[in-house]
Amino acid sequence: MPSMRACARLVRLMLVLMLGVAMAALIALGERVGLRAGHARRQRWSCRFMKHLVAALPFQVQVIGELPQRPMLWVSNHVSWTDIPLLGMLTPLSFLSKAEVRQWPLAGWLAEKADTLFIRRGGGDSQRLREQIGQRLAQACPLLIFPEGTTTDGRALRTFHGRLLAGAIDQGTPVQPVAIQYLRDGEPDPIAPFIGEDDLLSHLLRLFGQPRAQVTLHLLPPVASAGKERAVLALQAQQSIERALFGFQDAEPRRPREQARAA
Repeated sequence: MPSMRACARLVRLMLVLMLGVAMAALIALGERVGLRAGHARRQRWSCRFMKHLVAALPFQVQVIGELPQRPMLWVSNHVSWTDIPLLGMLTPLSFLSKAEVRQWPLAGWLAEKADTLFIRRGGGDSQRLREQIGQRLAQACPLLIFPEGTTTDGRALRTFHGRLLAGAIDQGTPVQPVAIQYLRDGEPDPIAPFIGEDDLLSHLLRLFGQPRAQVTLHLLPPVASAGKERAVLALQAQQSIERALFGFQDAEPRRPREQARAA
């Protein structure tokens, strides 16, 4: 049975989700009457919702570094579904997500109304994705991607996919690396990662039944993209995040200990 603490936290989470539904419903209503909200407005609304969502999560959050003063392509390591609200609360952003998320009950609808850009893995549409990312950046709409393509247990990085950075190179848009680190009692948190065969409800019950974990968001120096090969740009962003998380100096990327699942 869930503890009283977990139940109380889940109730608060449900209230926040109801707020998200109300905000998304307003956007949908506007679309029906021909008043479609632009990217910037959707990003602002999404950021406000993410701040409320993070306040309902069992985390103590520390932010290190400065927010960029211009639109960039944000790239981050990926540990859990909670990465999205934690990063989305920092500044108005859109996200890149796997296409299956659009079909998820409630979450998919909320993601769509928040102007998420969906990607089909293995669909042979790399050029189309490159153009879509480039269009968002050309419109000065910051976009966040997880170039590992999946979640890990937070103890190592997977190789960053350079094809996801091609749109930034086309537009000459700098890349903003972000390292997200979950700790519990000074060690990598074994509860926060959303990997393997996890389902959302089980993960929530485990996460909300424990004391607060510590999350550090490292906003790292931007990486120039103009004129670079996409593999070089991906490696530079990966090494920047790896140094922040593990202290490696231009180390070869390590493979994670556990096979991860896409989030």
